[in-house]
Amino acid sequence: MLKIRTATLEDAQALLDIYAYYVEQTAITFEYKVPTLIEFQGRIQKTLEMYPYLVEELDGKIIGYAYAGPLKERAAYDWSVEMTIYLDRHEKGHGAGKKLYLALEDALKQMGILNFYACIGYPVVEDEYLTQNSANFHAHLGYKQIGYFTKCGYKFGRWYDMVWMEKMAGEHPKKTMPIKKYPEITKELKK
Repeated sequence: MLKIRTATLEDAQALLDIYAYYVEQTAITFEYKVPTLIEFQGRIQKTLEMYPYLVEELDGKIIGYAYAGPLKERAAYDWSVEMTIYLDRHEKGHGAGKKLYLALEDALKQMGILNFYACIGYPVVEDEYLTQNSANFHAHLGYKQIGYFTKCGYKFGRWYDMVWMEKMAGEHPKKTMPIKKYPEITKELKK
């Protein structure tokens, strides 16, 4: 049975194990070196101060994670986030990623977030390190390509492009409400 919940620092090693494959074997992330466990725990902790960091379990085993972070560190961007998702490489193609991403979107909507963005490595020609699957996944969920950066990432001795994709979560009112922090909405849900 699939279960989606908020990540804890105790999940860090399982999440890092999933992420390490993408660092070492793909150009899906442009990171070259797998972070240490302490670095990864710090990333989780920092994210959870403001944003959701969700894990997905299948029969008690973590099979993926997704989180959001600030689009930019300026107040006017508060209603916009950058989205990230990683699934265990053996868990693709049966809807787990979609469920996880939609759960992340739902949590962000409850916070008052209006714009979702994804920064995606993109190959002109697919190869053993990078396919167009991530861009296709986002398009399937209603994201539209809004930016294209040519040869901006170099990994495995080759250049890769990058696309930005966007999805609007709702109407953009003339007067905004302050964004709620993720810990605030989780407390409200428990009441």
